[in-house]
Amino acid sequence: MVIVSWQRGIAVTEKKQKERYGQIVCTPHAGWPQEFWERLVPLKDRIARHPLFEEMASGDLSLARFRHALLNFYPLVGNFPHYMSLTLSKTHHISEPGVLDTRDWLINNIMIEQRHLYWYRDWAKGFGITDEELDSVTPPPAMDAINHYLWHMNQRCTVAEGIAATNLAIEWATGDWTIAVVKGMRAYADRGEASIDKRSMAWLRAHAHYDDAHPHEAMELIKRLCVDEKSRKLAFAAAMRGMEYYLLALDDCYASAPPLNLDFIKDSEKVTD
Repeated sequence: MVIVSWQRGIAVTEKKQKERYGQIVCTPHAGWPQEFWERLVPLKDRIARHPLFEEMASGDLSLARFRHALLNFYPLVGNFPHYMSLTLSKTHHISEPGVLDTRDWLINNIMIEQRHLYWYRDWAKGFGITDEELDSVTPPPAMDAINHYLWHMNQRCTVAEGIAATNLAIEWATGDWTIAVVKGMRAYADRGEASIDKRSMAWLRAHAHYDDAHPHEAMELIKRLCVDEKSRKLAFAAAMRGMEYYLLALDDCYASAPPLNLDFIKDSEKVTD
């Protein structure tokens, strides 16, 4: 009986340790982290409220455009675990501030992102996209630019820059727009344009609910990693450029998907001028 009790005690301890592993306790922002966060909000909101997502949420985005978006954003979702693993490979200096926490967090969340890959494929299949199409897609240059940027940032730059460009810049806005888009999926099912069920909704629901903690955890890691002004400026620039590439991909997707959205192109040209 003593042995059994001892073994159960170990099991409980291991369970508690597993529950804490890779988890980040977020703290209130103050000083430079608050400014860092607030300066990114307007750009994040432009992404989350993009016409592409607003029309998805209202059920007004055409089926052709919806498929175009799902297909050409797949490489971003599919490669997300790889981007994170590139930064993970640089977390070997665990005595430096924030590095051990970041390593554990990445190990834990890479597995989650790998699962999300399959959930996204189920979402795409619900809209009639085949495995062959997903596995052979080559996005338009403006939509593919974000993938090249994330490969570069996670492979060549600092741990903080990789986290900022990937887990903050991309996941923050995604957690926002998925909340609205979840509600719009019923319209496509009602019109017989998509198969909407538990499997095809898993990716959306994950990002609209528990996954929205990731950008806040990413910001907490940036706070721990960036111990001087130079590293803070580099991380901020990485996050801002990641959001800019995200917006570039959305603009191109919305304008170039069949049928061409000529009005949107003209409006964009006016803003540029």
